[in-house]
Amino acid sequence: MYGWRARLGRINPSPETVGDEEWRRLCPDGTMVVSTRMFIEAVDAEGLTNMVKNVERAAKELATARPNVILMAGTAGAFNGGPGFDRELVKRIEDASGLPGATTMTAVLAALDALDVEKIAVATSYIQSVDDALADVLRASGRDVVAIKGMGILKSIDMGDLAPETNLQFAHEMLRDAEGAEACLLSCGNWRTLEAIAPLEEEFGIPVITSNQTGLWHALRMSGIAPDEVTGGGRLFELAGP
Repeated sequence: MYGWRARLGRINPSPETVGDEEWRRLCPDGTMVVSTRMFIEAVDAEGLTNMVKNVERAAKELATARPNVILMAGTAGAFNGGPGFDRELVKRIEDASGLPGATTMTAVLAALDALDVEKIAVATSYIQSVDDALADVLRASGRDVVAIKGMGILKSIDMGDLAPETNLQFAHEMLRDAEGAEACLLSCGNWRTLEAIAPLEEEFGIPVITSNQTGLWHALRMSGIAPDEVTGGGRLFELAGP
């Protein structure tokens, strides 16, 4: 059967066109992605708040596919509620589904801990107010945000339609001026950034993490699968340990 080692569940924002595909490109043999969606159009505080009202319904639906873990994608949905809101969402997912839960923001913070990062540079597809909310949560976790720059896009579907070369160039320009950064975060699950990891890591010599990359890394670990089975996922997947 497909997914004989693990079925990895994703709750996606409804316009998602990128996240599932990036996970599938990286998934090791014997794993598969199953997903469902929550409605959103505008990636702003109101849209994100309304989106996560549907997380219990989505978790219950996804649980019928018997995934090993359910991760709520849509990074901004989990930091829009402020520091610690990702943990609230994890509990809501687990209570609704009876399965282990996670969010992409939870995965990002876990990755930064694993990489021992204190100073972070951030590029996003978001509008300024969403960038500000992300920076607040990162600072509350003990990180120094040395730079953060967003593309100013409101609609998720427009984020997903951008070419990977465009996203790489944007991140490159942000990092070029991010003095002292120990790592780079490319935040947004509907922003095609998988191809940006290797060239940015090679040029700047620091780990590069993305929403989809960290989400998969976290979901695999929660499913008992060693992340170092993944190739093409950057330095994060080279870390030892379960």
